[in-house]
Amino acid sequence: MNNEHPINIPEPRMERYNPHAIEKKWQGAWEQSGLYRFDENAPGEKFYALTMFPYPSGNLHIGHWYANVAPDARARWLRMRGYNVLFPMGFDAFGLPAENAAIKNRTNPATWTYANIERMTGQFQAMGTMIDWSRQFATCDPEYYRWNQWFFIEFYKRGLVYKKGGLVNWCPKDQTVLANEQVVNGHCERCGAAVEKRNLSQWYMKITDYAEELLDFSGADMPEKVKLMQTNWIGKSVGAEVTFDTPAGPETVFTTRPDTLMGATFMVLAPEHAKVAELTTDEQRAEVEAYVAAAGRKTDVERQQEGEKTGVFTGSFATHPITGHQLPIWVADYVLVTYGTGSIMAVPAHDERDFAFARRFGLKITEVIRPEGGEPMAPDAQEAYTGEGVIVNSGEFDGLSGGKASIAGIVEQLAARGIAKAKTTYRLRDWLFARQRYWGTPIPFVHCPEHGAQPVPEDQLPVRLPENVEFTPTGQSPLKLDREWMAATCPVCGGEAERDTDTMDTFVDSSWYMYRYLSPDYHDGPFDPAKDPMMPVDLYTGGIEHAILHLLYSRFWVKVMRDMGLTKHSEPFARLRNQGMILGEDGEKMSKSRGNVVDPDDLVREYGADTVRTYLMFIAPWELGGPWDPQGINGPAKWLSRVWNLYFEEKPTGPAETISEADLRYAVHSTLKKIDGDFERLSFNTIVAALMELTNTLVKAKRAPAFGTPAWDEALDIFVRLLAPVVPHIAEEIWTGRGQDGSVHTAAWPEVDEQAATRDTVTMGVQVSGKVRGQVTISKSATQEEALSAARAVPDVARFMEGKEIVKEIYVPGRIINIVVR
Repeated sequence: MNNEHPINIPEPRMERYNPHAIEKKWQGAWEQSGLYRFDENAPGEKFYALTMFPYPSGNLHIGHWYANVAPDARARWLRMRGYNVLFPMGFDAFGLPAENAAIKNRTNPATWTYANIERMTGQFQAMGTMIDWSRQFATCDPEYYRWNQWFFIEFYKRGLVYKKGGLVNWCPKDQTVLANEQVVNGHCERCGAAVEKRNLSQWYMKITDYAEELLDFSGADMPEKVKLMQTNWIGKSVGAEVTFDTPAGPETVFTTRPDTLMGATFMVLAPEHAKVAELTTDEQRAEVEAYVAAAGRKTDVERQQEGEKTGVFTGSFATHPITGHQLPIWVADYVLVTYGTGSIMAVPAHDERDFAFARRFGLKITEVIRPEGGEPMAPDAQEAYTGEGVIVNSGEFDGLSGGKASIAGIVEQLAARGIAKAKTTYRLRDWLFARQRYWGTPIPFVHCPEHGAQPVPEDQLPVRLPENVEFTPTGQSPLKLDREWMAATCPVCGGEAERDTDTMDTFVDSSWYMYRYLSPDYHDGPFDPAKDPMMPVDLYTGGIEHAILHLLYSRFWVKVMRDMGLTKHSEPFARLRNQGMILGEDGEKMSKSRGNVVDPDDLVREYGADTVRTYLMFIAPWELGGPWDPQGINGPAKWLSRVWNLYFEEKPTGPAETISEADLRYAVHSTLKKIDGDFERLSFNTIVAALMELTNTLVKAKRAPAFGTPAWDEALDIFVRLLAPVVPHIAEEIWTGRGQDGSVHTAAWPEVDEQAATRDTVTMGVQVSGKVRGQVTISKSATQEEALSAARAVPDVARFMEGKEIVKEIYVPGRIINIVVR
């Protein structure tokens, strides 16, 4: 195995550890030998390890290092264990920052982007990762985005892509449409500007067709938090649609509580509802129109926030489908046109928002659900009752259990009378797919005066971005200014047509990219179908902030690919794990404005890459992250110097130690066993801690009887292999310095000697009357009397027993020794 990638043995080793002298040398040697190129025909079980690819901003920050070095260590560990590991990297290269840079610097986004990619690739290589750079691509490569366009057309043919007008989220600063998922607390998730609502015709993708399947996580091992975030975003609601007659025709509302139908006392429409204008009487028109205009200036998030409810009466009434009572119809912005039907039956006795609205405007409140054995709702009640109980004031339904137990039966009875029907709705909206920008994948459609929107023929793909456009944020796509590029031919009639000037949401780029790494140079499709057995990705790592954007979209995309027959898999990732975030020294998120940014390039120049790798794995539990401590990195730097001296320094002087061969083998093999388990669990900080502890033992063993024995030679051989995934450069230097052939990174991972890793003794704390006063090491097979006798002989224990009567002695093997005295 070691001779598969011959490595040139470097110059004679240095006296002192000097990371700068060895790291670039080894990085060059690895690249020259092709050490990390994935060979699909190589022996070993295949393993696909992938970390989310970065945007080519021009500089890797400490967060990139934190996200990448630990998964790199785990990929190296798997490779040494005999797996054939694919560990690729590319760049998520389309997006608004490049366009903004083009405006600012008067350059083409492609020039800016590819220069950044070159710089960042060099920074990645300085990490010492085992990335296979032969598979690198950028999503702005025409050879890549050609397949975005191909997918778009294929999805269109399957009825998953459509264009329609409607209210959209508009960022006034970036001058572009945003998907719901890109609006955070009413603001653009990228620039922070308050989002507005505009009525525009846009391209959509029918992710809602897969809403139910996206709620099934059985095919992917994902953190519970991610599953919860996606579940809440999809927002499945089971209930019924109920139809009310209105002066503008039948109006259907969705409710999750059809058991409360008799408690409906008014109806509320969203301000954008199509019937608002028709239902508004002349007397109310001015007030309603003013309210609707004001609501249009609010975001959905602002409209859903706690606070005093606002609304206005339309002047019209709806007819209750059972009682025939006339229910006033109001307009209120707490109802969203994008949820359900954009209208609700208000049951103020049993819904908090409806209750607050009714109290504000003096509307009727009718109790229809009463707690078991409870008193009737008081006229001056201060809150709604939202729990389950017994149905009251509901005629034929009185006495039934209100809530889940009765809903199905009630809906069945209402359906038989043509009043309601069972319905499941989702909060998830279709994916708003178009952007009014330049630097993205062009929509592969042309618009013909006679035949409307038509897909570009496949043999004309990719529709390439023009190189020279005017970058002016006008609210229109810069592509509209390039009349030559816009000129096209209708594929149906051959007449003059115009290209679609919108580009795709950049999340399309990351929705299927994991497949492209399998065959980045394939020309007959988005990927070579013969490589499909490599999927799904065995371990995918990245930030949880992508839970309802990239991660949800990619799950949807792969399910469509499955239905197209492109893949046999339903999930892109078999296992997903999220890393935490490295904060500034002040405990805040790093940003230039706060002045708390840590530059990894500076750290590499001062300490070397192996030290930075070590500290980032050691600083905190990987999944949690934590604040940067500028003093903390000194510990890993000193540790690596000790590791170097352990191998290359003469036997140290100092007090003798008592470590035997058995003690040494126990330390080595128990550490090996622990590290294996920690790598499996992605517990990287405990791996580094175990390596540091073993270093201490080995340093002591140089002054002990174990030094120079076969156990000592075994320990040094195993230890350098344990180091290799975490600190690849110094491990390679040590490996060749010891005269070994090939690379340590193709050496076999050591096997645990279970007998050596298990001790026949156990160390236990000894309590005197419940307080720990000392500890004792005894045989695991010791009898109770032997254990107690050894415990009494411990000097500190004997001191606290002196002159006292023993009342009771408790011994639980391996757990408790407690001597109760008085």
